[in-house]
Amino acid sequence: MFVGFLSMFLLTAVDVGSSEKVCTYQDVLNHLNLTKNNELYYMTRPVKDYKQPTKVSLDVLLYAILDVRETDQTFIPYVWVFMSWVNQHISWTPSEFCGINMVSLPSDVLWKPDLTIEEMTEKDKAPPCPLLTIRSNGEVYVQDDQVLVSTCRMHVYKFPFDTQSCTLSFKSVIHTVQEIQLFYNASSSEATEESREVMRTQYEWLFINMTVANKTVDTFGLKQDVIIYTVSMIYFQLLLMSWRNLENKSSTVSIKNMVSQINMKRRPILYIVNFLLPVLFFLCLDLASFLISDSGGEKLSYKVTVLLAVTVLQLILNDILPSSSNRIPLIAVYCIGVFALMMLSLLETILVMYLMEKDNAPQDDQTDKDHKQSEACEDKRDKNNCEGDREWRKCLRVCDTSADETPTELLKVSSSHMMEESRTIQKLSDDLRETLNTLTLLLNSRQGERKTGYWTRKTKTINTVFFIFYVSASSLFLLCMFFHWNGAH
Repeated sequence: MFVGFLSMFLLTAVDVGSSEKVCTYQDVLNHLNLTKNNELYYMTRPVKDYKQPTKVSLDVLLYAILDVRETDQTFIPYVWVFMSWVNQHISWTPSEFCGINMVSLPSDVLWKPDLTIEEMTEKDKAPPCPLLTIRSNGEVYVQDDQVLVSTCRMHVYKFPFDTQSCTLSFKSVIHTVQEIQLFYNASSSEATEESREVMRTQYEWLFINMTVANKTVDTFGLKQDVIIYTVSMIYFQLLLMSWRNLENKSSTVSIKNMVSQINMKRRPILYIVNFLLPVLFFLCLDLASFLISDSGGEKLSYKVTVLLAVTVLQLILNDILPSSSNRIPLIAVYCIGVFALMMLSLLETILVMYLMEKDNAPQDDQTDKDHKQSEACEDKRDKNNCEGDREWRKCLRVCDTSADETPTELLKVSSSHMMEESRTIQKLSDDLRETLNTLTLLLNSRQGERKTGYWTRKTKTINTVFFIFYVSASSLFLLCMFFHWNGAH
């Protein structure tokens, strides 16, 4: 009997196990009659009473900062957008479908809020999410990744130590606040921490934080309820998202928006190494040029070369900064100031060289005059030597004609004696002339120094005074730039 009872119990258990219900997602869809051809789900706003607004939860996380173009004044972030709302036409009991609580569907099957971004200038480059999720209580969840190309007015006054703010405003295209209301779930601290956790790249910017706030604005007679996200980053401040909720009051139409603001600060180390320090080094090189002599043209060519190098850096800077800036950036003032100091140094070098050239002109004239006089004396001496030679040869001819009347030995002694005396006198005369010319040149040079040394002494004074002025002005200018960069807002 016990064996029979056990057999019946086992058979009953097998029958119960075999009769357990097997469910699929399609069973849920069939229960809801949710198909692509059912206009109830995708044609109109999913409410049973049109007076009831659809509340849309919208949260944004900053995933990456891809690019910031100062010249084009555009900001390109990669953001994650999370949306959820309630579709009143969707509802089922999970226990009736084997505990199925959620189903994933193609995104084009259901109605979705018509949200747009006001500042977007190009279409989203990221592929849209192909699926969405529905829950048994009618909630619909959508997660979308977007690469946004948005306009952003850049404030580059403190470049490369500046902070920027850009805004992305998310709002419904046509629905008012009576139809769609936007709100956020994540607080400022939660949005900041989650963005830091998912952040993958920040380009040359450093993320600081993100804050969220809600306010109502009135634009062209439309009252807009705005939720503001503020994200702070070192060097760069950006306004990222705008959420607007539409609200109708009396005769006006209210729109509820959600605005996300991201603040970022640039990492300036690259610009310091590649731009600010080279300009400072060129200023130091120009300062070292005061050690070069002013007598030649090497100093002038050296200063011109350094000045051209700074000009090249200014051209590079012109390609970085936007032309629509309201204030002259401090980095442009820095370059213009260094350029002005170097230009004054170049003008001072030109003035000193001009004065020294004016000082050397009388010496050159006197040297040419002495050279001409020396050449005239040489010509005159050669002429006198030729005349002496002719007289001596004439005397020899006379002596030769009277050789028959005078003894030969006497003539030879007289002739050799006279030639030795003539050579001695000629040598002494040459030595005296050379000594006289040397004394004349020394006397003229000393007189020239006494006459033209005035401008040379003045140029030395000018160099000393300008060097002191140059060092003082450069130091004061650099200190002013440092305090402006640290104190400007």
